[in-house]
Amino acid sequence: MEVGRRISASPRGGLRRRVLANKRPRGTDGLMNSVKKLQRREISSKRHRCFSMTNGQERFRNMHLTEEYDTHDPKGHCSLVLPFLMKRAKVIEIVAAHDIVFALASSGICAAFSRETNRRICFLNVSPDEVIRSLFYNKNNDSLITVSVYASDNFCSLKCRSTRIEYIQRGKPDSGFPLFESESLKWPGFVEFDDVNGKVLTYSAQNSIYKVFDLKNYTMLYSISDKHVQEIKISPGIMLLIFTKAQSHVPLKILSIEDGTVLKEFNHLLHRNKKVDFIEQFNEKLLIKQEDENLQILDVRNAELKEVSRTEFMTPSAFIFLYDIQLFVTFRNRTVAVWNSCGELVTSFEDHVLWNPDCNTNNIYITSDQDLIISYCKADSDDHWSKGNAGSINISNIMTGKCLAKINAANSSLQLDGGNSSSSSRSKKPHRHQMRNTVAEALEDITALFYDEERNEIYTGNRHGLVHVWSN
Repeated sequence: MEVGRRISASPRGGLRRRVLANKRPRGTDGLMNSVKKLQRREISSKRHRCFSMTNGQERFRNMHLTEEYDTHDPKGHCSLVLPFLMKRAKVIEIVAAHDIVFALASSGICAAFSRETNRRICFLNVSPDEVIRSLFYNKNNDSLITVSVYASDNFCSLKCRSTRIEYIQRGKPDSGFPLFESESLKWPGFVEFDDVNGKVLTYSAQNSIYKVFDLKNYTMLYSISDKHVQEIKISPGIMLLIFTKAQSHVPLKILSIEDGTVLKEFNHLLHRNKKVDFIEQFNEKLLIKQEDENLQILDVRNAELKEVSRTEFMTPSAFIFLYDIQLFVTFRNRTVAVWNSCGELVTSFEDHVLWNPDCNTNNIYITSDQDLIISYCKADSDDHWSKGNAGSINISNIMTGKCLAKINAANSSLQLDGGNSSSSSRSKKPHRHQMRNTVAEALEDITALFYDEERNEIYTGNRHGLVHVWSN
């Protein structure tokens, strides 16, 4: 994952998700390999933090495998015309809302499952040539937004659709309506959903116009037309416009997210002939890093500049910003670290080595209290389960770095392939596909992770297209 491709999905208190349009794929593999998403978690705190340690341990103490869903339909989706949609594929995104679990596979098929009946409700692909690229739960109007490409359009333009959750619960995913039909979202255009500010940002590459829409009713608020804008970063209340780099500086503008009013305009000096690793807006601070240079932290209010040694702060592969507590999380080489706005290391995690070296943050969840991080991690080296491909789901405290709970094959023994479940509701559940996973198998090659805070359940998806429910 390239620097600046900040991936952080989270359907919680705050979410920013960007989906890029692709060039025309050479084949189905090319299509899915070229899928690029930018997502940012921006979360609001709620409960008292003094109880977070104990509460976290209790919440996850007896987590075990309780259910399995399959995104693959062995009989095939009768209305689909694209063969690759009917093939088994890994789960790349999971979203939950109102006791419905939505699972998106890399093939582009998306299934909705009911936690009440433990049945698949429907597929969300309403067109026979639709390939769904990403999901977004819009809590403002209780709907699910799907972002898709279509074979009839050579998979090159993004199309958005909003469907109320109640329609999906009734098994009527075709009752939604299209969004942003006036926008041409061909590569390198994109659509970005910002749940913190309640806005949607679109970019039409054909005319180099950015537009900001209201996430509540999808009305357009204002547009930005400037061919020299290279990137836009969104923070609570503001947007940072990054313009084409000059030889010795980069022009920057800070705008109000509400109406596009320019709040500040300035140039930031750069080292000549060195590429910019990243420029990030973090409330009143700008984080700027060039290749082989120190991290610069600029306070835009008073122009105060601080530097952090490049040996202390090395360029991460992804960020998660925790705006309310003035901290940010970085990911680099399977490690997680927490920093403050002064560039000082706040937390190192004692037992939280990520499974994916490229920091697939689809396997990471931060709770809305900003107190816990849940990740798919490598198992302990002295754990005999780690000899296989089984990892563990680790729950750690963000402020202390302590591991509060862990779900692994050793402490979660329930299996779904027989009558060894003690659940009294087992007889009410429908017949499943013959593929069954043991706990160890369910912990292998997890490709997506989501924590439902209301139900206190963890959902994981794997490379076989299976979704597993972990509950206590």
